[in-house]
Amino acid sequence: MKTVFVTVGTTSFDDLIENVTTSEAAQALKSRGYERLVLQVGRGSLLPDPESCPHIRLEAFRFKDSIAEDIQQADLIISHAGAGSCLEALGAGKPLLVVVNDKLMDNHQLELARQLHMDSHLLYCTCSTLTETLRTMDLSVLQLFLPGQPKNFANFLDKALGVQ
Repeated sequence: MKTVFVTVGTTSFDDLIENVTTSEAAQALKSRGYERLVLQVGRGSLLPDPESCPHIRLEAFRFKDSIAEDIQQADLIISHAGAGSCLEALGAGKPLLVVVNDKLMDNHQLELARQLHMDSHLLYCTCSTLTETLRTMDLSVLQLFLPGQPKNFANFLDKALGVQ
């Protein structure tokens, strides 16, 4: 069963959870062959009911000791733009769509997402463009992010955050 895993990490990002569970977003996923949507909602105030998303099988939880199994089972990962979540998804070799929280001040997450996108490792959008991105995304353009090269990642972070 083709699965989408959505993670907000340890934060709360209700706008992402709300937008990804709209009937329009669920229909866009279903039209791409996805049948299951697994949500890790973190500290957010929303914990959607499985019946609230009729187009797709929905499961939701707040936290687990590890989301590694969810990541491995996913055919697509939709994540907030936290560095840890991005690295975990990219390290697993999974297609990644990052949703940037444009309500954050001093948004280093946007810089990280933009740089990883320019290097063809992920796609990114905001909550307001999520459904359209799900409809039009081309995952075939993504390239693997090779893990196990901490020096390369440190250089990448320096470049993304404008330190270098």
